[in-house]
Amino acid sequence: MKQKITKSVVNALPPRTCIWDTQVIGFGVRRQKDSISYIVKTRIRGRQRLITIGRHGSPWTPEQARREARRLLGLIAQGMDPAEEKRRERARKTVDEIWKEFVSEHVSKLKPRTREEYLRLYRLHIAPYLGRKKLAEIDRDHVATLHRQMRHIPRSANFCLAVISSLMSWSEERGYRSPNDNPVKGIRKYRETHRDRFLTREEIRALGKALDAELAEHGNIHVVSAIRLLILTGARLNEILTLQWQHVDLENGLLMLPESKTGRKVILLNKAAREILEGLPREAGNPYVICGHKEGRHLVNLQKPWRRIRKRAGLDDVRLHDLRHTFASLAARKGGSLPKIGALLGHSQVQTTQRYAHLVPGDLKELADMVGEAVADALND
Repeated sequence: MKQKITKSVVNALPPRTCIWDTQVIGFGVRRQKDSISYIVKTRIRGRQRLITIGRHGSPWTPEQARREARRLLGLIAQGMDPAEEKRRERARKTVDEIWKEFVSEHVSKLKPRTREEYLRLYRLHIAPYLGRKKLAEIDRDHVATLHRQMRHIPRSANFCLAVISSLMSWSEERGYRSPNDNPVKGIRKYRETHRDRFLTREEIRALGKALDAELAEHGNIHVVSAIRLLILTGARLNEILTLQWQHVDLENGLLMLPESKTGRKVILLNKAAREILEGLPREAGNPYVICGHKEGRHLVNLQKPWRRIRKRAGLDDVRLHDLRHTFASLAARKGGSLPKIGALLGHSQVQTTQRYAHLVPGDLKELADMVGEAVADALND
């Protein structure tokens, strides 16, 4: 279809449609599944070629793309191959240079916690080893070597593979690398062993005394309250630290989280958790429940006071995340079913909750016995 390419025409373009401009022969625009791109179709050394100018709106407009099409066609008329020169220019870019574009276009759209982890892993592990290398030259050996160097931290090593794979796939889509050439393919991930650490009743009692002592010595009610809320709700650390008062419903005993690791989430508040929230002072101009040191901001780092508190309690091997495990283990010992525990914790996958199955008293065994009896009766009838 031929038509003058204008902004209104581009915006109304149906999926999987291509329009060729009536003003510049060979200049076109096409809409694929999720993107609109400006293109030039021409012949170079007798072979038909399709050159992508760029995506609509980033930063290309119809007029800008039309001017670029005229420029490219002029170079081709002089015997040059702009597509080849573009590939060479892209091949000269380093991983660090491409990473900046990747962060702007892709990482910035991820959930806050995932975005932070991408940036952290790149800064600490990927950039020092791969950052100055040419993106087009990165191969499987480069990635495998980095992965092997991180074998002492298997979870981070595996997450690095995911980050690099995402970067490479994104780069292929934009022509920075050859298609179907992801260097992560075929690299086996390390086996990750889940560390299950549950506090006993005596340990919880020791933690309570240490929290009281922390409050008496340092007077930081927000630090102490955050830790108490972690073990009383089973919430994730970031969910408590970034909790805002507008998402707290004390009347109905609910935390209505608009964004968590698994999306929107509701946390049920027990009486003890509700009392903690009711007793917390609110700072004028600060929307957060757990206030930080900076005005209007939430507490960012709980690790330093936590190390001090756990040492006092004699719990040097306990992580903050183990408070979430403890909440789940207590729910299981109280007779909670796996689906109910998963709902309380906000698990999106049944397999995640399965790690607490051995703590559910008789739940699975009794069910298995009942099914076995029914089958046995049928077989022997």
